[in-house]
Amino acid sequence: MIASPPGGFYGPLKRSITIAGHQTSISLEPVFWAALEGEAQRLALPLSALVAQIDVLRIAADAPPNLASAIRSWLFAQAVDGRATAIGAEMEQKHQA
Repeated sequence: MIASPPGGFYGPLKRSITIAGHQTSISLEPVFWAALEGEAQRLALPLSALVAQIDVLRIAADAPPNLASAIRSWLFAQAVDGRATAIGAEMEQKHQA
C-alpha cells in the first residue's frame, strides 16, 4: 500500500521572481519550491539565477514547456541523477571490495 507524502498533499503556491530583468510569477507545489531552494543553495546561486538558467535551457528546447513544468522536470532529473550517482558509487565500492 502506498502512503501520502509527509505533510500531505498541497496545491501550487504562486511566487514572484525576477529573471532576465523582468518579474514573472511561477506556481509550484511547496515540495518543488523547497527542492528548488535546496538546489540553488547547493549550487551557491541565488534562486532567481537558477530559475534564469533553467529558463534558458527551456527556451532552447524543441517544444518549450511552460516555466513551471521545466522547473519540475529539471528538479526531477536532478533527483534521478543524484540517486543514480549514489547507486553507482555504492556499486563501485562493492566491486572494489
